[in-house]
Amino acid sequence: MAEAVLDIKQWGNNLGVRLPAAVAREAHLHVDQRVRVSVEGDQVIIKPVNDTRLTLEQRLAAYDPQRHGVEQMTTIQMPGAERW
Repeated sequence: MAEAVLDIKQWGNNLGVRLPAAVAREAHLHVDQRVRVSVEGDQVIIKPVNDTRLTLEQRLAAYDPQRHGVEQMTTIQMPGAERW
């Protein structure tokens, strides 16, 4: 089991901890990976987020005009007909 004692540092208005390579490797974490950080009791838990990127078709299928504020493009004029 990889383990390390680390210092919490100021990072802008936030606090940050750098994970040692051995800890990241054992936890199967990598650069630019999304994680969920939560607190359970007095412990901070870091878990990988297993999100798969949605395709455009999947995003459009999930679009709900009522939920997303009924924001739709008007088609009164054809795109490119701007007057300067």
